[in-house]
Order: sequence, then structure tokens, then C-alpha cells
Amino acid sequence: MTIDTIFGQEQAPAKPRTIKIKKIRAVYEILVIKEEIDSYLQPFTRYNSPEQVFETFSFLRHETKEYFLAIHLDGKNRICCVDEVSVGSLNQSVVHPREVFKTALLSSAAAIILLHNHPTGDPTPSREDIEITKRLREAGELIGVKVLDHIIIGDSYLSFVSRGLL
Repeated sequence: MTIDTIFGQEQAPAKPRTIKIKKIRAVYEILVIKEEIDSYLQPFTRYNSPEQVFETFSFLRHETKEYFLAIHLDGKNRICCVDEVSVGSLNQSVVHPREVFKTALLSSAAAIILLHNHPTGDPTPSREDIEITKRLREAGELIGVKVLDHIIIGDSYLSFVSRGLL
């Protein structure tokens, strides 16, 4: 094999080149919870209303930090995974569509419900809440994972669908 150098053409030994390629595999982590959770997370329950989601995840109203969760649902609106997307500060958390839908695709979710808490107790959505919900809905439409609702938990709850915001 001949190569050009600053001194002219030189003969170089033919050596096989190595190419490294990353292979990504879906890896799940299964958590075994050794508590009696039957009282608030019933298996095979279909989630059809924001009230059901609020009742199940109302424990978030006591948190002092903002938690943003994506609840992954199968084709029959049953929970197949709960993803803690972000844990923020007192009044905000960082959420990016890439992080939300990465796990939704890995869990083969048909749809998701977005859920976060407001530690202040006021479930009124901020401008940022409305903007990220719009971005997540648009991203979900592109990849085929429907965003069913975004629920904010405070002293009470607010459903974006019920308020006509989604």
C-alpha cells in the first residue's frame, strides 16, 4: 500500500483496520418491593380517570422536592412501568423529551401519563409546565406513544385534559 507523506510517496505495510461499533440492548431493572402495596397499586387496574391517578400517587403531595414521573401504560391503560424522570428543587425540575420517551420505548408503552407534584400545594400549572406538556405531546405523536394526560399534584390535583390544556 502506498501513502503520500511530506517526503513523497512511501510504502506502508497493509494492516487490517479495526472498527468499533456500540451495540445497545434494552436492559430492564426489576425492583422487588417487600411491602404491602396492594392497597394503593392494584395489579391489572385500568386507569381511566385523573381521580384514579391522584388517588394512587397522592403520596407525592407530602414531598418537599418536585418529582416528575412518567407512568407507562399498556394497550389496556394498565401500568407497566413508572419512570422517575426527574427530581428537582422546591419549584422546578428539568424534563427533556428524550429522557421521557427513552424509557417509554424500552417498556413498550402504548401511552403515558405525565405526573408531577408542586411542593407548595398549589396545583396551578406554570408557563413552563404548559410548554413542556406541549413539547412532550408533540414528541409522543411523532414516535407513536400517546400522552394521555398531565396531572399536577398539590393539596388537590389538576388534570390538563380536564382543563382543556392538552
